[in-house]
Amino acid sequence: MPYLFFGSIANLGFYFAELKLFNKIALNHDNIKSIFTFNHTTNDIIQSSNGLQDFAISVNHSIPECLNIFFMVIWITGIVVLIITSLCCNRKLSHIKKSIHPLENQEIKKTFQQFANNIRINRKLILGKSSLVETPITFGLFTPHIVLPANVISQLSENDIKYILLHELNHYKNKDILVNYTMLIFQALYWFNPLIWFLFNEMRIDREIACDISVLKMIDESCYIDYGEAIINFAYKTLQIPSLAVSSSIGGSKHQLKKRIQEISNFATESKLLNIKSILIFIFIGCLILSQTPIISAAAYDNNLYNFKEHSVSYEDLSSYFNGFDGSFVLYNLKSNQYNIYNKNKSILRVSPDSTYKIFIGLFGLESGIIQVKDTNMNWGGINYPYVTWNKNQNLYSAMQNSVTWYFQEIDEQLGMKNLQTYFNQTHYGNCNFSGGISNYWIESSLKISPVEQVQLLKNFYTNKYKFKEENIKSIKNAIKISKKDGNVLSGKTGTGIVNGKSINGWFIGYVEKNDNIYFFATNIQNSNYASGSTAAKITLTILKNKNIY
Repeated sequence: MPYLFFGSIANLGFYFAELKLFNKIALNHDNIKSIFTFNHTTNDIIQSSNGLQDFAISVNHSIPECLNIFFMVIWITGIVVLIITSLCCNRKLSHIKKSIHPLENQEIKKTFQQFANNIRINRKLILGKSSLVETPITFGLFTPHIVLPANVISQLSENDIKYILLHELNHYKNKDILVNYTMLIFQALYWFNPLIWFLFNEMRIDREIACDISVLKMIDESCYIDYGEAIINFAYKTLQIPSLAVSSSIGGSKHQLKKRIQEISNFATESKLLNIKSILIFIFIGCLILSQTPIISAAAYDNNLYNFKEHSVSYEDLSSYFNGFDGSFVLYNLKSNQYNIYNKNKSILRVSPDSTYKIFIGLFGLESGIIQVKDTNMNWGGINYPYVTWNKNQNLYSAMQNSVTWYFQEIDEQLGMKNLQTYFNQTHYGNCNFSGGISNYWIESSLKISPVEQVQLLKNFYTNKYKFKEENIKSIKNAIKISKKDGNVLSGKTGTGIVNGKSINGWFIGYVEKNDNIYFFATNIQNSNYASGSTAAKITLTILKNKNIY
């Protein structure tokens, strides 16, 4: 289905936004760092705490950005080609329209109007003939035309003309002209899917059969064979209907005609029981499709938004702190119950939590007994990682400070999907989606969360709204402590998302315990590169200092 392409388009939009932003700054790491001017205190905090350093491993996405662009170009090219093809079809119809002449035969015109009245068509339809058509056709969305082939009218019997008019009038009554244009739009958008071409072709056949059945219901059973012969008369006078045609015709391909003749020969008036069964089946299928709509919507819109409904919110411009990065800052004052937010749209946009999620993995590990407050040790498996601090046995504190990914992946593995689902239901963490796999769902994969949600989760964690064991909450609080200054305590966790070797997503979340108040914060930055957790921490600490919070 088309979600791959729509997903690619969405990714492309982010790509161009990032590229435009990225071009504003120099293309090397030293220049990125020079954008910010930090005081010695901020830098000292960064350098003295491993918790604010970048410890992350790159994940490789199977489709690089360049391929997304390539696929998008192919997709748009296909749409353009089909639009041009449809315009050519419309141009041919325009030539046919100009070539239409009124019918001289008053009997045909009278019969046509009588049939229109019989099937309750009140709109004025233009009936004419043209030498440019070889088979009767119906077209025109706003001004419907029914056009008969001028070169064969004189050869048609009275019955043939009657059947043709009934068939074409039923096309109009069934709104087939509107259906043609709707199919044209979807076929252009979904041109890459062969199933769409097959289904739409079958729909065209079914619509012709539906018109045939409508005609058969209006004539005597003894005339069924005559009607079938009238259709066959045009079998060799017409070409196959183009796949993007916006007109309806009594003719068609050999396959279509064969199927229609079979349906005509097997036609029987439906019983009331059969009609009821058909209606029930239709309702059942409709309900089944509608029930899948949320699943389809979730798949189609990966970067979903959080529905933020708090009233005590103040939005402020902190763009000067985010030079060169697209991002958001959320601050929550527990005592005053007040949010301060920079970049409203980004503050509710869900992205991968990366290593910030380790706070909750650790908590889940303690709650489940995989690790215990008095024994949080795990043995290193001998795999060599790019960080020396990872290549040894770990406990909860060292794993949190050095952001040791394998430690938390091991907790996930032992937890299993069922227990994870239980904890997700308890905490409502982001989009609660761990379909990306038990080891990597939180590393630039399926699990996503917004900055606002990060702050709310931290508040609920700190106040233990989820009713976890107090000793487990205390252990995590101790593990994420970063520094202490003038009696105020800073705690938090960074996160860096590295895809195909580029740091595209940076987090720093946490809280400051100041006097008798708690300030919860979450900073997220994004870029085509150099968007790291340590940079997010520098931005955050500068904002907190200027706000006289830490």
